[in-house]
Amino acid sequence: MKLSFLGGAGEVTGSCTLVETGDARFLVDCGMFQGGHEAWEKNQRALDFDLRHLDFVLLTHAHIDHSGLLPRLSALGYKGPIHVTATTAELLEVMLLDSAHLQEKEAEWRSRHRDARRRHTVDPLYNVNQARACLEQLRTVAYETEFSPHPGFSCVFHDAGHILGSAIVDVRLRTAAGMRRLVFSGDLGQAANGLLPAPRRIDSADVLLVESTYGNRLHKTSENTRAELIAAISGTLANGNVIIPAFAVGRTQSVLYALADLARSGTLPPLRIFIDSPMAEKATLITRRHLELLAPDVRDLDRWMRSNPAELQLRYTHEVEESMALNQIRAGAIIISASGMCDAGRIKHHLRWNLPRSACAVLITGFQAEGTLGRRLVDGARNVRIFNDDIPVRAQLHTIGGLSAHADRDGLLDWLRGFARAPGHTFVVHGEHDTAVDFAEDVKRKLGWTRVEAPERGDARTVA
Repeated sequence: MKLSFLGGAGEVTGSCTLVETGDARFLVDCGMFQGGHEAWEKNQRALDFDLRHLDFVLLTHAHIDHSGLLPRLSALGYKGPIHVTATTAELLEVMLLDSAHLQEKEAEWRSRHRDARRRHTVDPLYNVNQARACLEQLRTVAYETEFSPHPGFSCVFHDAGHILGSAIVDVRLRTAAGMRRLVFSGDLGQAANGLLPAPRRIDSADVLLVESTYGNRLHKTSENTRAELIAAISGTLANGNVIIPAFAVGRTQSVLYALADLARSGTLPPLRIFIDSPMAEKATLITRRHLELLAPDVRDLDRWMRSNPAELQLRYTHEVEESMALNQIRAGAIIISASGMCDAGRIKHHLRWNLPRSACAVLITGFQAEGTLGRRLVDGARNVRIFNDDIPVRAQLHTIGGLSAHADRDGLLDWLRGFARAPGHTFVVHGEHDTAVDFAEDVKRKLGWTRVEAPERGDARTVA
């Protein structure tokens, strides 16, 4: 059996693993590379293997770094099934169509900025119609329900606790050496993040692929996170606004329920919250339709929100005009908007109007990559460039830890301790090179596992 690490190895985007057994060839995830011009080139070169003999695809969850090249896979000729959880399918309908729209816009921009003498049009990675066609290939499966994606194979999706619908992929197949069990962790959630149940424990595997996004660091405790939120908000709303950049899927919902919990307890006064992101609105509505998948405390909290609309006034802004009108509010508003790293979308307008005001606060709730506007703010910039204007940074900036949708180092190690014995092969993936290597060493040292390695993109391994 051969595993080829096509992405998400030695890096945190582009997750994609090709498995070849002799009887079948399949992919686990088909993610988009993210991060500027280099990512564009990597996405153009991705999926350069023979798609005609690909039998099926298994998807861990809907985030674009795991799902974003599915429409390109389909457009290049793959017409087989893509197995997902039902809620992942709902989120993909939102996310892949949005991604396709962005790909079309990106291609238009690149075409305009090419040397005019070359008269060359840049094609998008995929277009909206191709994304819609890809959605027709989705096959939904419930958690803990065994299914057979190919003769001789059985598979089960276990709840990964990362985002709604996220799954640990558990595959069993017959080889010349006998039955073998392959487990792909996907992205694992925090056991105590409050929004979703803890990741399902797995007791054994012959081959394990485990993520390591935060494999070299610890998150702040929920108590510290709660205290940070209270301090950041309580002194602001009387005279200013609170602006929260947040990823549309997962982070927006975590922030919303964290705020609702503070309002319900009376720790904060009644709150007026605006979710200003069409994708975040759709993701939030999907989340609230599936309370059965959330942690029990969050279900109770959602019921309280519905019964006490005056205590937490939640409004979604749909049209651009509604979004622009928020900038006329001088105080008392909490505005949650995308993008999470402040580099695109409606959040830039809210920062443009609120950063110059010392009465306002900006809450950073997620990782900010190098080169992004969010990173410049976190690094203490006193002036930033937004829409070709120099904007002074006078608002109070707060970095709120503890709301990550990923398990940290100790959380990952704790999940691995659920195995009754060390897997035959363990591959540490979905982490920057140094992080993955360090975490692999931690697993060896702290758990006593010996066959652990951190592959790089392009590596291939043959396992029994």
